[in-house]
Amino acid sequence: MALSVPGALKPGLSGTAEIVVGTRDTAPHVGSGKIGVLATPIMVNLMESAALQAVERFMPPGHQTVGTHLDVRHFAATPVGMRVRARAELVKVDGRTLTFRIDAEDERERIGEGAHERLIINVERFDQRMQRKLSR
Repeated sequence: MALSVPGALKPGLSGTAEIVVGTRDTAPHVGSGKIGVLATPIMVNLMESAALQAVERFMPPGHQTVGTHLDVRHFAATPVGMRVRARAELVKVDGRTLTFRIDAEDERERIGEGAHERLIINVERFDQRMQRKLSR
């Protein structure tokens, strides 16, 4: 049975997510570097959270989105103690594939940008596939 994409799911929807950078968010803590600034994986997670926030409320019962593609640049460092805000804007809906423009900024400057895709999935069918995968 094919999913009918909700009519409210249109380009222009946006979401945000933010954190205050703590030591748990630094590159040494997550294993992505040696310098104690915001880790790229944490910035990416924030961007994905913003995309999820933009569309989650429009998902039909039993459906969610999962991340399938990221193309991100992280070009400015953010020290511990600074606030970071990520934004995501839905720019394209192609069947079950949602494409977002994403960016992040700290209190002083833009720190990252890119594109992100999420796929609308049926949670029950997804769970069944995962159970089959585990039983092999």
